[in-house]
Formats: sequence, C-alpha cells, structure tokens
Amino acid sequence: MDELNRISVDEYKSSNKTPVIAVLDNVRSQNNIGSVFRTADAFRIEALYLCGITATPPNREIHKTALGSTESVDWKYFENTLDAIISLKENGYTVFSIEQTTNSRMLDDFIWEIGKDKLAVVFGNELNGVDEKIIEISDGSIEIPQIGTKHSLNLAVSAGIILWELFSRHKKKPVK
Repeated sequence: MDELNRISVDEYKSSNKTPVIAVLDNVRSQNNIGSVFRTADAFRIEALYLCGITATPPNREIHKTALGSTESVDWKYFENTLDAIISLKENGYTVFSIEQTTNSRMLDDFIWEIGKDKLAVVFGNELNGVDEKIIEISDGSIEIPQIGTKHSLNLAVSAGIILWELFSRHKKKPVK
C-alpha cells in the first residue's frame, strides 16, 4: 500500500475533492454503479447521487466492481432524480446531462469556470439515457465526441471519460 501511495479511507474523507457531483439517473446495471463508485474514488469526486431504480450499497453486485470505494465516496439516494436536481440547483450547482441532444456541447468545447461553478453531471439509464424531464431542467447537455459507427458508450466508460476530464481540468487550474 505504501509503495502504491494509497491513502486510507479516513485520509480520503478529509482530503480536498474535485468539486463535482455525479448523478446516476435510473441506472440498471449494478456493475456500472460499482464502476462509477471506483472512478469517483480514483478522481476524488465530491459525491455520487443515486436516483430511482439505481441500486445502493451495501450490495454484493456493486461491491464486486466498487472494490471498497462505497466506503470512501460520499453518496446519497433520491427516490426521484428530479428531486436530486432541484436540490443541487438550490445549492448553487450547475447541472449538465451527459447525453446526445440537439443542443449538446462537445466535451472538448465545454467550458467550466473552475472555482466559480459547482458542477453536477447526470448519467442516464443504459437503454434510455437521461430522462427527458431531467434534460429539460439541466443547464445543458455535454456529449462525448465519437467518430465510429456506434456513437454509444457504456455508462461506466462515459463516466470514466467525463470524470477524468473534469478532474484533469480541476487539477490544472491556475493557483490564485
């Protein structure tokens, strides 16, 4: 552990976080949920909001891919995703759905005013994407550029790309 420079759960809990909350909107796959927990841990994301049919810890299937990150990452459950989004907005978060829409911004064109904007990103159901009502009340949509034939990524892969990009930008922010 020391050679890998890993921190303890207590050190993780008290560390500075990447100021992003990831929202899972009715995610079916418990393996995807566990993978997003691991990704959130890797990039010290502020929290995960689990909504609707999204399973919550403790859960054996989530644990298989989360590998203990359910203990380090703060999370909260909302029965309804709309309630989570309303709560985020009331607390000053800018909310973006991760979805291909008519007006979506490509990730590489997305501007985040680090230090000013508290950010939440919504990942949707594996088959149906982010619910249309959630897209409508979001501040916008972000799309991952894709040039292959499918134009579709697994939810856990999408979360990895988005959260890495946000972590990377936050890590590089200028010191004032």
